[in-house]
Amino acid sequence: MKNSIVILLLLILFSCTQEKKMPVAIPADNFKTEIDGKPVSLYTLKNSKGLLVQITNYGGKVVNLWTPDKNGNFGDIVLGFDNIESYENTGEIYFGSLIGRYGNRIAHGQFTIGDTTYQLAQNNGENGLHGGIKGYNNVVWDATQPDDHTLILTYLSPDGEEGYPGNLNVKVQYQLTDDNELKIEYWATTDKATPVNLTHHSFFNLKGAGEGTVNDHILEINADKYTPVDEGLIPTGELAPVEGTPMDFRTPTAIGERIDADFEQLKFGNGYDHNWVLNQAGDGLTSAAKVVEPASGRTMEVLTNEPGLQFYGGNFLDGTVTGKEGVPYVFRGAFCLETQHYPDSPNKPEFPSTILEPGDEYYSICVYKFGVE
Repeated sequence: MKNSIVILLLLILFSCTQEKKMPVAIPADNFKTEIDGKPVSLYTLKNSKGLLVQITNYGGKVVNLWTPDKNGNFGDIVLGFDNIESYENTGEIYFGSLIGRYGNRIAHGQFTIGDTTYQLAQNNGENGLHGGIKGYNNVVWDATQPDDHTLILTYLSPDGEEGYPGNLNVKVQYQLTDDNELKIEYWATTDKATPVNLTHHSFFNLKGAGEGTVNDHILEINADKYTPVDEGLIPTGELAPVEGTPMDFRTPTAIGERIDADFEQLKFGNGYDHNWVLNQAGDGLTSAAKVVEPASGRTMEVLTNEPGLQFYGGNFLDGTVTGKEGVPYVFRGAFCLETQHYPDSPNKPEFPSTILEPGDEYYSICVYKFGVE
């Protein structure tokens, strides 16, 4: 009995004195280089609660994002790489990236404004995806860091870049708030009518990057409808009810619970890779989604002013990409929640318009809010 009490006391003492895992910053020198004659750097944002985010101005990529679990241990919850060479050479080019000029797919890489038809690169089968061969994920943005929790990126996308009309001036602000929010705001102006649909493409795993699949994460999406797609993942134009289908996440549901259901849409996407039509709350911020990881207790809420949310379940990760600390990223080892207008909107007049006119200003906001429960 005495021995048992001693062992118990030692265990309690060990647990009390054991240091909690804290954020580990990647050395800035790992990202010091030039691409296309422009300097690349790594910027570090912190808040008063200990959260840490590092972002490179190459593609505006979120490289790591450290948040605490229910025991106060910090973990890096986004997939990525710890050096610039891997970002340049990997087969997965969207990890943590800013996406533009048009996030998601455009059918046949083609759209018409007025009497003019524009041809884009067909870099996803016969369709255009995420801005083309060299989208905003692959350009070097001009960066300023006014304080420890804010990074401002700007880019002039010239008329004709990747086939898009108009000189588009883009500004993106990343802000890590003391409410444990990663707030991403986008502004843009143009001198010619052009489609604009900017978004962010972090791959999240709330257990920690590289810590297995996300099928056990609990997901809730505030949407009664979604946009069904054809075999090329282009929306048909229908706004279909989620009721009675594996697309219904109106109540919290494990991501993997119905992922292998005999449902045509899941077969087309090899799982979830679809746009949900959000139940918008007026013109302000809408609570779009919430994710809970049961083991760590980490949570992530998504808020936006956008009408749509793309949920992608990591269906094309296959273990061949090795990330930070040499860890392979496995099949369905991450999820993405991309706030957006609907895919192929320039070719679907029934969808909310994505055409930005001269004299108007594009504005979009996405907030990822982290917590525990």
